Amino acid sequence: VGWGPAARCENRRPCALHLPPSCPPWVPAPLLLARHLAPARGGGSWVCPCGRGSLAVAERHLPALQWHSLPLQFCLLGALLAPVRVLLAFIVLFLLWPFAWLQVAGLTEEQLQEPITGWRKTVCHNGVLGLSRLLFFLLGFLRIRVRGQRASRLQAPVLVAAPHSTFFDPIVLLPCDLPKVVSRAENLSVPVIGALLRFNQAILVSRHDPASRRRVVEEVRRRATSGGKWPQVLFFPEGTCSNKKALLKFKPGAFIAGVPVQPVLIRYPNGLDTTSWAWRGPGVLKVLWLTASQPCSVVDVEFLPVYHPSPEESRDPTLYANNVQRVMAQALGIPATECEFVGSLPVIVVGRLKVALEPQLWELGKVLRKAGLSPGRVDAGAEPGRSRMISQEEFARQLQLSDPQTVAGAFSYFQQDAQGLVDFRDVALALAALDGGRSLEELTRLAFELFAEEQAEGPGRLLYKDGFSTILHLLLGSPHPAATTLHAELCQAGPSQGLSLCQFQNFSLHDPLYGKLFSTYLRPPHTPRGTSQMQRASSPGSPTALANGTVQAPKQKGD
Repeated sequence: VGWGPAARCENRRPCALHLPPSCPPWVPAPLLLARHLAPARGGGSWVCPCGRGSLAVAERHLPALQWHSLPLQFCLLGALLAPVRVLLAFIVLFLLWPFAWLQVAGLTEEQLQEPITGWRKTVCHNGVLGLSRLLFFLLGFLRIRVRGQRASRLQAPVLVAAPHSTFFDPIVLLPCDLPKVVSRAENLSVPVIGALLRFNQAILVSRHDPASRRRVVEEVRRRATSGGKWPQVLFFPEGTCSNKKALLKFKPGAFIAGVPVQPVLIRYPNGLDTTSWAWRGPGVLKVLWLTASQPCSVVDVEFLPVYHPSPEESRDPTLYANNVQRVMAQALGIPATECEFVGSLPVIVVGRLKVALEPQLWELGKVLRKAGLSPGRVDAGAEPGRSRMISQEEFARQLQLSDPQTVAGAFSYFQQDAQGLVDFRDVALALAALDGGRSLEELTRLAFELFAEEQAEGPGRLLYKDGFSTILHLLLGSPHPAATTLHAELCQAGPSQGLSLCQFQNFSLHDPLYGKLFSTYLRPPHTPRGTSQMQRASSPGSPTALANGTVQAPKQKGD
């Protein structure tokens, strides 16, 4: 360790190797000492890691600190500490199963529609609560710092927690006394996790079943308006994990009942961020291993005052969600964005349309360029107005691709039907857009010719909602429902239910908002081979879509 008692607090307490009993035992970890003391090599007064004074440090007392030793330390801790922690945590996780099973054993579905009381509630609830705290403790979360006061179930039937940045976020359940949660129905089949969801009497939703969503809304409203009969319901209104740099757009599910909610903030104020598990970045095992390799991880849970909705917010869940998002973002000191996830694709609102932050078309271009394929050399002879479904084998033959992994990766970017086939018109339009040899006018004309259909009455061809939504999904990454809604609005100006070529090009080329969107997204950045393919939409060379609907090129930044 080598620091000795040379660095001391102003209150004469040693703060390097020999700590007072009141200081947390993880303060002398070399990572924290390096973070706090390395800038003081020229001498000066710095804040002590224990937070109880400032350090008067002289250069002669500090050994030469080599930052390249930090990866070595992580290797040692990852090899020695992480395996033990992860093994013990999994043992505790499986010990949770008997308590979870005992609470619901022998109960019918009708009985599970009411909150569980009696000895089951007392024994099983306390057992799961204690073992859950032990589980997170073993993973390195030695402290849960709670600020503010949690409201009662009568004051706030619903809790909303943000930012949702990692699979460790369920730790917020502990200071909230294990409230009910909303989870995917598919998680019931996961060992142990399924038993814990039954124990929790969780509200289950199937993302592929619209009827399931309606039932969830009714169940949330029933529990939230039960007058304190049911425990509180906890939502992560972002719906998915982000990187904590901004709040994603809140989904309205937590706010449909129109009852007061209590915002709950989650922070991980650690020297190194090992917990973030976002759309792009480290996988589950890497995040778990890095976090378990830390000497200590700290979590801050802050309860904000209860938010009481206005009459307008009670009637409009989207307005309610947006206002609560702004309150929580202000408390966190980060932006509140319009960005959200549709499936696994991050999108942002631009006018009446939702567009991908980084269209899959750009990713397809990276895959094809990496394979040495020039889209302009491919003979994409798709027949206008008529679909031709092709298999993966024909796709590989048409694009002259031989590597099976490249073929599977490129083929997955196109929407497949029940038989696993894709429409060759999609492939033809994508290759034309990636070629870059056509002007925007020629490209939009080609898109219209490929997907427009003959009118039932009268001459000429029109672009109906299916073709319109396919074009926007392929070129802009726009979800089909949003594109369909926009198509209906555009058609209101004319007598037909389709768009002519002139109308489509006026929309895609000359509209002051959407025209700029097309001109930006149909000129994807060409990434050199040596450049990392993990570019985000906020990276240099990619456009940034703002909440007011404008699209601008980002500023260059160093790292």
